[in-house]
Amino acid sequence: MHPHLLAGRPPPLPHRRRPWQVTLRSALWRTRFAVAAAFLGVAAACIVQSLRPPDPPTSAVVVAAREIPAGTTLTSADVRVSRFPRSVAPDGAVTDPADVVGSAAAVPLATGVPVLPGLLADDEVRGPPGTVVATVRFADPAVAGLLSPGVRVDVLAATAEGGPGGVVATRALVLPVARQDGPGGALGLGGSGDASVPVLLAVSPTEAPALAGAAASALLSAVVVP
Repeated sequence: MHPHLLAGRPPPLPHRRRPWQVTLRSALWRTRFAVAAAFLGVAAACIVQSLRPPDPPTSAVVVAAREIPAGTTLTSADVRVSRFPRSVAPDGAVTDPADVVGSAAAVPLATGVPVLPGLLADDEVRGPPGTVVATVRFADPAVAGLLSPGVRVDVLAATAEGGPGGVVATRALVLPVARQDGPGGALGLGGSGDASVPVLLAVSPTEAPALAGAAASALLSAVVVP
C-alpha cells in the first residue's frame, strides 16, 4: 500500500511546468510600463530626427595646422583641410594643400586660419590686401638683418644734417625677400646684413610716395612697433 494512504493523506499531484507562452505573457505584463516608455522614447527620437534640418553644405578649405611664423616655407605638415559652411567660407580659399606647399608665409598664421593666397609670398611678392610693396634701404645696413618677416615697423626719415626725423610709414609689414645665404647661393627668406639686399615693406598706397621721396633725400631708420 502507498505510504501516503497509510498516513491518511492523499498523494501529491504531479508537478507540471507552466507553458513558455504563459511565462512570457506574465513577464511582459510585469514590465509593461518599462516597455511602453522604451517605445515612446524611440518614437520621440525618430520624430526629432525627422524634424531636424539637414546640415548646411560645406566646402573644403586649407588651413594652418599649427602656428606658422612669417617667412616659413610651408610643408604638408603645416597645413590641413577643414570643412567650412559655404556661407562663411572665404572667397578665393585654397582647397588643395598641394597648391600652397612650397610657398612662404608672408605674415604669421595662427592655427586654423585659412591659408589664402594673399597671405603667402610668391615670386611676385605681394603684401596683404590693401597694401603695396615698397623697397627700402636703411641707413644702417645691419637693420636689414635684424628685421624678420612679419615684424611691424615705423619708418623714420632724418636729414643728413641731423635734423628732426619724421614718420613716413606707420606699422609697415616686413615681407620675406629672396636672398643669398652664402657662397653656395642657397635661396632663403628674410632680411640680410648685406647692404645690397633691401627690405621689402608692405605699406599703404598713400605712404608709398612719401617713402620713396624720403629714400632719395633722407636717412631712413626703423622702429619696431606692436
